[in-house]
Amino acid sequence: MKLISRSLATTLKIGRNLGSMCEPGDVVCLGGELGAGKTTLAQAIAQGAGVDEDECVNSPTFAILHEYRGILPLYHMDFYRLGSSEDVVALGLEEYIYGDGLALIEWYERAEDVMPESALVVLLSHIDETSREISLHSDDPRWLNKIKELAATCG
Repeated sequence: MKLISRSLATTLKIGRNLGSMCEPGDVVCLGGELGAGKTTLAQAIAQGAGVDEDECVNSPTFAILHEYRGILPLYHMDFYRLGSSEDVVALGLEEYIYGDGLALIEWYERAEDVMPESALVVLLSHIDETSREISLHSDDPRWLNKIKELAATCG
């Protein structure tokens, strides 16, 4: 499913709606080139998942993992500085990926082979300065229904 966001407000709406659909154990993988809007979408997903809007949700590029409290625990990870899935395993991050919270992972491609099959993959790409194409894919039937619902409310 592909959604077109022509404004920051629409991207934030998509993220908040997506975050509100997440359940314990969900994994959302965010991909796209630098500056595509992964962290902006992650911030909106966090808000939708109940993280307080005053909480500063920023990219954990250097820390690799930030944990937030919302309706469910949110584990925001950024694998940009990691070399492979071996690094993910060595750092014990699988515990968060396969935990009871929401795992939100930027640059998931660096460790794609440790992602669960039930993960939702969200790819962002530039159309122009304010517009983004947001592609959502999962083999999990539960996500397929949620993607359809998201498209109906934000498409």
